[in-house]
Amino acid sequence: MSPAAAPPVPSRSAPVEGYRPLAQATLVLAGAAGLVALGALLPRLARRARPAPAPAARLRRGAAVLSASVLADSATEHYRGSYHHRAMFAAPAMAGATLASLGPGTGGPGVRRATQRSAIATGLAGNLFHLRNAMRRPGAPSWETLFYAAPLGAPGALAMAGIGGLVASGLEQAPPGGETARRLGRRLALGTSAGLAATSAEAALLHFRGAFHAPAMWLPVTLPPVAALALAGAAWRPGERGIGRARGLLRATAAMGLLGMAFHARGVARNMGGWRNWSQNLQVAPPMPAPPAFAGVALGGLAALDLMEAP
Repeated sequence: MSPAAAPPVPSRSAPVEGYRPLAQATLVLAGAAGLVALGALLPRLARRARPAPAPAARLRRGAAVLSASVLADSATEHYRGSYHHRAMFAAPAMAGATLASLGPGTGGPGVRRATQRSAIATGLAGNLFHLRNAMRRPGAPSWETLFYAAPLGAPGALAMAGIGGLVASGLEQAPPGGETARRLGRRLALGTSAGLAATSAEAALLHFRGAFHAPAMWLPVTLPPVAALALAGAAWRPGERGIGRARGLLRATAAMGLLGMAFHARGVARNMGGWRNWSQNLQVAPPMPAPPAFAGVALGGLAALDLMEAP
């Protein structure tokens, strides 16, 4: 007689059966919302002749792009991670709520502020969860942990989106002028330069893991840090030349973020089966929703420069 077969060991790599419908619905809705938000952004960036928007509108737009990026990216990555912890639903859900709160006529000011504060808290809590995930891996801390664990800085984008929404709401309700606006612009510029540096560091880690096999992979690790330094310099010593230099670099960074999405789409196409096997390749190819985060942060920097030039 043959020995009795051992019971199958459940795999953590397969989505939890009870969560599968909710996970798939979250993934589809996140992708749709991200595409709609980015589709609304592209025409505005293309209208070069249109006057620059007010700082509050530009800041709100940047926060919306960040929220859409976090929504689509976290839904895809957490689906790949099997949603093995219920807290993994918090990031796409909170990003979707933040994106909705940044739209026109969505709830009262109190509801919008509460949502954006919750986004900040969720983003910071996500940083702690990702750090815990990294430190629980065998051999941690190590370079391998940084390469393959949950990205330590990724949840911070949600916190940045919440901060951008809060500042935009404050500017709309009581627009400052004169020295107050310039002081706020300098503070916002310093915060945005730190956000650009952190986003670039995350891209550097993942592109190093990919061996920088394409020359374009050097752009996210060179252009944003230069833009961050120029923005910080303009905040430290405001001047027409410094502000103009920072503005040009931030516009280039925003364009690079949108171009990066196209490069990552090419990465999906180059995997086995290409876009015909999209449900698999979107999980293993470079994340398409990640590069637009550079555009969202850069728009916040441009809003800071607008405030610094306030009369």
